[in-house]
Amino acid sequence: MPPYPHSEDSTVSSTASRWSIFVAAAILVSVPVFFQAPLVRWSPELGLLSTLLWWLVALVLWWRAPRQPWGRLIFGFSWSWLAGSIYWGWWRSEPLLHLPIEAIALPLALWGLWRNQARVGYGFYLGSLLGTAITDLFFYPTQLIPYWRQVMTVSAAEIPAVLQGAVAQLQTLGAAVWAGVLIVSLVALGLRSLQSPSLTAWAFSGALLSTLLVDGLFLASVYLLI
Repeated sequence: MPPYPHSEDSTVSSTASRWSIFVAAAILVSVPVFFQAPLVRWSPELGLLSTLLWWLVALVLWWRAPRQPWGRLIFGFSWSWLAGSIYWGWWRSEPLLHLPIEAIALPLALWGLWRNQARVGYGFYLGSLLGTAITDLFFYPTQLIPYWRQVMTVSAAEIPAVLQGAVAQLQTLGAAVWAGVLIVSLVALGLRSLQSPSLTAWAFSGALLSTLLVDGLFLASVYLLI
């Protein structure tokens, strides 16, 4: 992939461009909820192979419009898609492996930022990864990990009963405190990034803050199932 100067990804950009990147990043974080999850359950192999399609789209956009950020944004998203396909396709019953697998492209992202290449894409990937880490962190002190494992292994008829136990675990003071601390931390990091004129920072913020939307959709679906 061609090297791009630092200015294309991270210096002053128009307000419209920044908001376009923010909204696009938020949408891309939400995509797996509606498409990837059912796809990898039906065919993990197809979910994994579809990463190639995202890479192709990214490369075409990147080469056709090298000064536009969209190809680089899709490129960063493709790594999140790859990690999600691997985890939810084959390892979803083991929560301890979730974050390590999601971080599969972390060395590449850090290298890309250091080399000033695909900064918008890697900013998106890091925002998505951090949002995942914050969400996962909530499961440990609130004792939700056993419910995660059960939901992924029991039959469909047994899932509502497992979710009822998880919801009961959420209705405690400790869970409320942890939720408050993590939400405030996530929002603070996201809003701090929006103070920068950098498209990279806005891609990071869009991916990070949209974690709240995804978590909210997940929680709403839990209540619908029980």
